[in-house]
Amino acid sequence: MKLQILIPQYKETDEIIKPLLDSIAIQQSVDLKNEVGVIIVNDGSDVYLTDEFLASYPFKIEYYKEEHRGVSGTRNSCMDHSTADYVMFCDADDMFYNACGLYIVFREMDKDPFDSLISNFTEETRHPETHEIVYANHEMDSTFVHGKVHRRQYLIDNNIRWNQSLTIHEDSYFNILTQRLSDNVKYSPMPFYLWKWRDESVCRHDPKYILKTYNNMIDSNDALVDEFIKRGKMDEAKFYVVFIVFEAYYMMNKPEWINQENKEYRDATELRFAKYYKKRKPLWDEVPIEEKMVASNNVRTRLVCEGMLMEEITIEDWLDKVTTYVKD
Repeated sequence: MKLQILIPQYKETDEIIKPLLDSIAIQQSVDLKNEVGVIIVNDGSDVYLTDEFLASYPFKIEYYKEEHRGVSGTRNSCMDHSTADYVMFCDADDMFYNACGLYIVFREMDKDPFDSLISNFTEETRHPETHEIVYANHEMDSTFVHGKVHRRQYLIDNNIRWNQSLTIHEDSYFNILTQRLSDNVKYSPMPFYLWKWRDESVCRHDPKYILKTYNNMIDSNDALVDEFIKRGKMDEAKFYVVFIVFEAYYMMNKPEWINQENKEYRDATELRFAKYYKKRKPLWDEVPIEEKMVASNNVRTRLVCEGMLMEEITIEDWLDKVTTYVKD
């Protein structure tokens, strides 16, 4: 089998997962019966998909009911059950963007086999004021699992797995490992994955989601740096330390972080960052100033576009300030 689509399922019902499976069933110019399979793992929930529903599709679906592990552990379980040449992780409430999505993937497989394929993907969202449906394109993304395909043996040979301690912002940890541990990563500008809107999705309609979970983003980076150190890839470890230091610094200069009504989130995040910085300062100190300047400019340019204000204090003063939160 060429490709298996791996889906963690928790509270999603037949009705919720139906658009995804339907969008696989209409794929054109691929042999669904022999070349495409779906693996769904129930993450310890008592909401089960029905046998009759799963049997109605023209491709093989394997459904496993397992103990609760969280999304990262369940994705690992999906991968452990897989046997195909390539795997693609999908969320149960998303779908393929078009009917030629798998043809695009298979064409890339056949033309020049890859370790990982990163494609643009489309996000379905809502206008913040009018609430009209809006579709936005994500290019060269490392934040979300969407629209990425991996050669299964590449993941096995390099022991690339989801970090089970991460349940929020867990995607970037896995995505960065897949992209940084191979020179055979391809990019597809053609989107074939749709990140669907769902009213229950907290991460997109809670305006304070990033404020509340930026600690988890630091956790994800911390785990990633540990992984690179364990693998002896010190340049990668240093790169991501420098990245998160500047990212956190400039992020704190966005209006929502300066707003006093969000002080509790800022204080908690600065405390978490202080612990991170104390742990990673030896790596930070080893990076030449020229490399730090490049990283600073790249991060600052992106966050200015997102509404960052002028720096309230210098990064040196900010680092001195936050380090006082953690005693030696």
